[in-house]
Amino acid sequence: MEQIVATIENLLLEEISAISIGKLFSAVLIACAAGVLIAIVYRVTYGGVLFNKQFLLGLILMSMITSTIILAISSNLVLSLGMVGALSIVRFRTAIKEPMDTIFMFWALAAGILVGAGFFLIAILATLIVGALFILLNSCGRFIKPSDSYYLVIRYDLAAEKAVRAALKNLPESRIKSRRSAGDGQELVLELRLGAEQMKLLDPIRQIPSVSELNLVSNHSETQL
Repeated sequence: MEQIVATIENLLLEEISAISIGKLFSAVLIACAAGVLIAIVYRVTYGGVLFNKQFLLGLILMSMITSTIILAISSNLVLSLGMVGALSIVRFRTAIKEPMDTIFMFWALAAGILVGAGFFLIAILATLIVGALFILLNSCGRFIKPSDSYYLVIRYDLAAEKAVRAALKNLPESRIKSRRSAGDGQELVLELRLGAEQMKLLDPIRQIPSVSELNLVSNHSETQL
């Protein structure tokens, strides 16, 4: 029994010693470079209002940490099984509000996995190619002005019901989300799509005397009113 234990320990030590300091330093350095490239692409293409610097640094750290984990797993079979079991009980409860943030996190993880597996050149080339294509597609998308989704909230008197319905017929296809009545007052909420050149279609509704309030709420976080 002692001989078996000694044999296993020798094998573990041999596998662990296979990771040299130079290899570890190279992996972390290249993963850092890939993470910096991903962070630059994220910063250049970011279209939100509030920029989070912590998330930017998190992308770089994620690449480096993932590379060290993959490097350790690839050098030791027993350690890989234990690490997979340990990572399976980890639960991340931070909510990711933007879909693109999730994609960049996956990109950083993929770069770290490639670097940890020893595919240094592939990791850097893939990061450069994906980043260049994403910047190009993002730049082309800025020149395209599709119709944006809005919520149109109209508050009016009951006497203006017919006039409001007649004015709504001039709008593009819309869908009623809710209707609320309070005495003689009415509140109508519609979901519709409007382009920048179609905003003037709301003027007839705004000019109805019995319409007390008209609000247009964007249904997209990147839309600017």
